[in-house]
Amino acid sequence: MAIQWFPGHMYSTQKAITERVKDIDVVIELLDARLPGSSANPMLAELTAGRPSVKVLNKQDLADSERTVRWLAHYNALPATRAIGLDASQTMPAQQLVKACHALSPNRGGMAKPMRVLICGIPNVGKSTLINTLIGGRKAKTGDEAGITKMEQRITLADDFYLWDTPGMLWPRIIVPKSGYNLAASGAVGRNAFDEEEVALELLSYLKVHYAAGVATRFKLVELDAETMATMKDEDLLDTIGRKRGALLGKGKVNLQKSAEIVMHEFRAGNLGRVTLETPEEFAEWLADGQRADAERAAKKAARSKKRKGGGEPAPDADADTAAQA
Repeated sequence: MAIQWFPGHMYSTQKAITERVKDIDVVIELLDARLPGSSANPMLAELTAGRPSVKVLNKQDLADSERTVRWLAHYNALPATRAIGLDASQTMPAQQLVKACHALSPNRGGMAKPMRVLICGIPNVGKSTLINTLIGGRKAKTGDEAGITKMEQRITLADDFYLWDTPGMLWPRIIVPKSGYNLAASGAVGRNAFDEEEVALELLSYLKVHYAAGVATRFKLVELDAETMATMKDEDLLDTIGRKRGALLGKGKVNLQKSAEIVMHEFRAGNLGRVTLETPEEFAEWLADGQRADAERAAKKAARSKKRKGGGEPAPDADADTAAQA
């Protein structure tokens, strides 16, 4: 199953960012520290036209601390980029954003040249909570559902520091299947866009190998050691969790839908321990696979189009030429 979610208001956000970025000095992109690669919007790099960028690994208190260090090093190695870890509910760490912006754009500041910052991110990544922390109030709507913020809003952090908040935005086509599952598991995708049981199975497939202890502790799976859990079928593990939590139908059958909801809730709430669903190396491999598959699809589409226009079978080397160009 390919997970895709790009409702109408995201098209409006895309247009708004395209217009707003012309007058922006620094772009802040909030990433989910539990999925720092999958939550980075590839379309945003194009829309922001190479502006200096602050990558904020938000919700770091829910993420694997060792993996967070690796992801921060990954993003800090990029040109014109600063990366920091953050828990949006903490006041002092949030102030790092202002310092990072001034470091990336040192010539901005003062009433004559105020700092102009755009803050972006995927849905439900914590932008509104962070903004409320920065301004010390509750001007931005918050919630645990994707798509709470629907309109751009300007917020004055200081007389010479303006922050434009934009609605959460994904991208029109997610070419990395694993990213789609991770985004759905995190709550960044609308519930009508994915099958919860399938997402929960993908989530358990990763957790049982890398975070078996957290799963066993939370769901009281005392009979399963790490090695046994790692070799279990994902469906069997979901069934076992459902039985432990009493998610049962008639005649002892497990309600797998309810069991899936339980697994995703426990992950989102951080009850499975500090978890990060990808390393920089894993994500790079997934992205390369996705790009190859995308290129193959494009080559096949081009070959079909050429066949239709030509009214017959393409020449023997046409497909190869098309694939090579792709």
